[in-house]
Amino acid sequence: MTGLLAQDGALGDGRIDNWIVDSDVHVVIGVRVLVTMTAAAGWLVRLAVAGRVLDLPGRVVLTVAQVVLAVQVLLGIKLLDQGQGISQLYIHYVGGMLPLGVFLAAGWWLRADTPRRTRVLAGLVTVGWLSAIMAFTIGRQYVNR
Repeated sequence: MTGLLAQDGALGDGRIDNWIVDSDVHVVIGVRVLVTMTAAAGWLVRLAVAGRVLDLPGRVVLTVAQVVLAVQVLLGIKLLDQGQGISQLYIHYVGGMLPLGVFLAAGWWLRADTPRRTRVLAGLVTVGWLSAIMAFTIGRQYVNR
């Protein structure tokens, strides 16, 4: 796995257009998205079922999932810029970006100072988790063709 490579070129002496991202990096971060989203959804569902409010560990796991997802989307956009998205279905892009929308909506409920808000937050994150699973599965199927 080569990762990120900076190249000097006609596009601008090491600027973002000259950075090449290996698609394996996108796969590795995709696995991390699934792990962190699973942890976030699991923790929040556990709190919701117990009728508890969002606690500090829940906030931490939710924040980590958001950051990892943001990195994954940015890598995906860069791969599209490199012309590597031609083999994907649009549903891969929709499914990959839907969790960002879910996290945006979840931001309104992040306070989760009541059990009801925690249940709504758990539902939103679970929808994002299912969407991330769908995007990863579709992405892997089309890359492996």
